[in-house]
Amino acid sequence: MKLPEATNFIEQIINEELEAGKFEGTGNEIHVRFPPEPNGYLHIGHIKAMCINFGVKDKYRGTLNLRMDDTNPAKEDYEYVNSIVEAVKWLGFEYDKLVFASDYYDKLYEIAEKYILDGNAYVCDLSAEEITATRGTLTEAGTESPYRNRSIEENLKLFREMKAGKYPDGAKVLRAKIDMSSPNVNMRDPIIYRIAHIHHYRTGDKWCIYPMYDFAHPVSDAIEGITHSLCSLEFENHRPLYNWFVERSGLPAPLPRQIEFARLNITNMLMSKRYLKKLVDEKFVRGWDDPRMPTVMGLKNRGVPPEALKKFCADVGVAKAYSVVNQAQLDSCIRDNLNLNVERAMAVINPLKLTVTNYSGEEELDFEKNPTNPESGVRSVKFSGSVYIDREDFSLNPPPKYKRLQKGGTVRLKGAYIVRCDDVILDKDGNAEELLCTYFPESRSGSALPCEVKAKGVVQWVDCKYGVDAEFRQYQPLLKDEEYPDQDYAERLNSDSEKRYFGKAEPYLAECANAIPFQLMRTGYYKKCEENGGLVLSEIVSLKDSFNK
Repeated sequence: MKLPEATNFIEQIINEELEAGKFEGTGNEIHVRFPPEPNGYLHIGHIKAMCINFGVKDKYRGTLNLRMDDTNPAKEDYEYVNSIVEAVKWLGFEYDKLVFASDYYDKLYEIAEKYILDGNAYVCDLSAEEITATRGTLTEAGTESPYRNRSIEENLKLFREMKAGKYPDGAKVLRAKIDMSSPNVNMRDPIIYRIAHIHHYRTGDKWCIYPMYDFAHPVSDAIEGITHSLCSLEFENHRPLYNWFVERSGLPAPLPRQIEFARLNITNMLMSKRYLKKLVDEKFVRGWDDPRMPTVMGLKNRGVPPEALKKFCADVGVAKAYSVVNQAQLDSCIRDNLNLNVERAMAVINPLKLTVTNYSGEEELDFEKNPTNPESGVRSVKFSGSVYIDREDFSLNPPPKYKRLQKGGTVRLKGAYIVRCDDVILDKDGNAEELLCTYFPESRSGSALPCEVKAKGVVQWVDCKYGVDAEFRQYQPLLKDEEYPDQDYAERLNSDSEKRYFGKAEPYLAECANAIPFQLMRTGYYKKCEENGGLVLSEIVSLKDSFNK
């Protein structure tokens, strides 16, 4: 079999192993897994891990298990399992098998007994606080537990009594017997099992002892025949422990190999399930799928195309070194995708009435659905001579080189006519209330007639007769800035992350199907929603691109 060309260091390692014949006799199949814990909803950082794992599966025609690493019953639930499955499918990834770490509880227990029988594990009576106090520091060795040299027979008896429910929570733990003076603190007799009389969402009350993640995760990999455990860089220091557990498990070779890559970090973006859950629990957001949330369901609800997210991860690439990606790069990928694929429409967030005094009747004007795709065609927009424009497109006291509408000035109404502002009706506070304008019939968009009147600016509009009320929701990052990474996240939360405005939209937006994305001309990309029968336009991404490509 000709090996595919390696495009990153992970694929280079896999190619070298295949060339060396590491998997001969096993069908040379590459087997990877994506193993989230079902204690929250997946976020954008998980998308990078998915792209890497599913990418390896597809490139090497291997297999991939979607595994729920559910070893902490206090925080896990079917709600999170279902959300993870939905997120994977929405992103367009296909896994070969759905499995659970809890599927292996009997096998994991059996292997834990093997550790005891081989002299590699012991039951310890120290409390959690005492274990922490005796673990040592980065510069000082730990202190061995007084229970470390119990006999195999006593350890086996005590461990079976733990399983039988004889002891309360925290009374005993099973620890690996490794090296309390190891320079790697993770190797200083880590806990394998703890007592927890907690109902598990899948296994019920069958178990009152549960395996620790550092043990269950690598051994589950070995049970499944995983060839490569691809994980983020924070697990690099755990690799010796990963290897220790699988090498002593008694499971057949080839044993899985852990390879670490840099996790995805994005400016102004909170990417921790623990903190995201806190935002949900404290009702700072409306739920895991709030459009401001960096969760997969939040991004979906916001209207972000899954293809844009995968393109972003591909552009970021697979690296070993820690780095932070500017959110502008993500926004740019979203914007590029939407620009090519969505229709245009018109809406005004802050309406100002404009009346064309020399126009009567009404007509239908052609409006391009998507100028970047000529095959998308046109649709009709009604024009009755009285429209709303955005208040920001008019100025009573314009600055130099102002290109929008001012008294005595001209502007083109998108897809319609050039108009000249002749007079302004002011309200009692001196603000513009209505613009009285003249239009030039020969200036109709697409007309072959010559028109001597020119306009420097083009503005969107909504017809007063046919326009509909709309609520606009605009979003800013949940975190104020990226300047203080060590500061508590709560001090960085942006209380103005969502703003709401009430304006006007063309009726086409109210008539189309729900959840359809649009580019609102000169405003941004928005998704059409309905709430309580009203039209809501929820921002996906702004029009302005600040990313230097």
